[in-house]
Amino acid sequence: MNNIDMYNNVFIEVLDINKDDLPNLKYQDGDWDSVGHMSLMTALEDTFLIEMDADDIIDFSSYQIGKELMSKYNIEL
Repeated sequence: MNNIDMYNNVFIEVLDINKDDLPNLKYQDGDWDSVGHMSLMTALEDTFLIEMDADDIIDFSSYQIGKELMSKYNIEL
């Protein structure tokens, strides 16, 4: 499984959503609430064996922005 598939699967499993929902997914827009946000961040850290900095966790406000932030941790999606 490649990085984008792993990234997508974290969102799908943690937030219990469909793959079709990913491109427009934003924090606090439907299924992605504050509890889901922390679960998502933990799952991403565990999946990619990284430790995200607090500012990045706060800035991680959409599926698309998250893809950009992951590059800071040498995760190419």
